[in-house]
Amino acid sequence: MRDIAVTALEDIKGEDILVLDTTKLTSMFECMVVASGNSNRQVKALANSAREKLKEAGAEILGMEGDATGEWVLLDAGPLIIHVMLPAVRDYYNIEQLWGGQKPTFNPTRPWEAAIQAHDDPDSKA
Repeated sequence: MRDIAVTALEDIKGEDILVLDTTKLTSMFECMVVASGNSNRQVKALANSAREKLKEAGAEILGMEGDATGEWVLLDAGPLIIHVMLPAVRDYYNIEQLWGGQKPTFNPTRPWEAAIQAHDDPDSKA
């Protein structure tokens, strides 16, 4: 499933794709994939691509959240969790480090408004 998800993300030009083995950290899931998309539209497309390819392969999709805004989409496929985020959101929450991975280096010329607005206004939909 992990390889199918990574290929689906690569097909839609996902960036900074990171695969983390979480078997020693939690019993809730075995693997986490984290990727970035450069726009809300791309984040949604990346998550949808992963969901469709996993479903075609017979995986059960337990849930998907965040696809309405496309800033951070979480796809739950049971033993596999996929996070697709805008670079600013990914940088702000830094979930890779929480789960034992290495934080990617982001290009500072990308827009950072989403993370700044979310930080300044927790009720913001940005």
